[in-house]
Amino acid sequence: MALDFDNISFHNDFADLNQAIMSYSISTLLNRNLHEVFGESDPAGRRAAIDEIFTEDCVFYDPTGGLYRGRDEIDRVAGAIKATHPDFRYQPIAEPEELGNGGRIQWVSGRPGEAPAYAGTDFIIARDGRIAALYLFFDKLP
Repeated sequence: MALDFDNISFHNDFADLNQAIMSYSISTLLNRNLHEVFGESDPAGRRAAIDEIFTEDCVFYDPTGGLYRGRDEIDRVAGAIKATHPDFRYQPIAEPEELGNGGRIQWVSGRPGEAPAYAGTDFIIARDGRIAALYLFFDKLP
């Protein structure tokens, strides 16, 4: 009896399962980006999170006019930002909001136990359960 390899669906079923495992809600993406990417001091931990939650062709727009493309650039800029204030922590000030394939989270950042030093809002556009675009806006402190 010969096997009909054209009708074996294991590979496709595995690919669908892998996509389901690697697909995250918009709220989860927002929180993970805030804490595990831009709030992460450990380069290996930061990179692992970036690989899990960002698309390969992702983009990050920062309010100073920066445009960063791809996971390597996001890793580089997130590490550089964290290095400027390694003891600061990001704290959401509201629950993430979702609308269609987008969402936002408002946050403050500063040293634990002290008044926040600055505030911002992250907006994302998600594709297939990952961040395809991230937009950072700085806000007035609440």
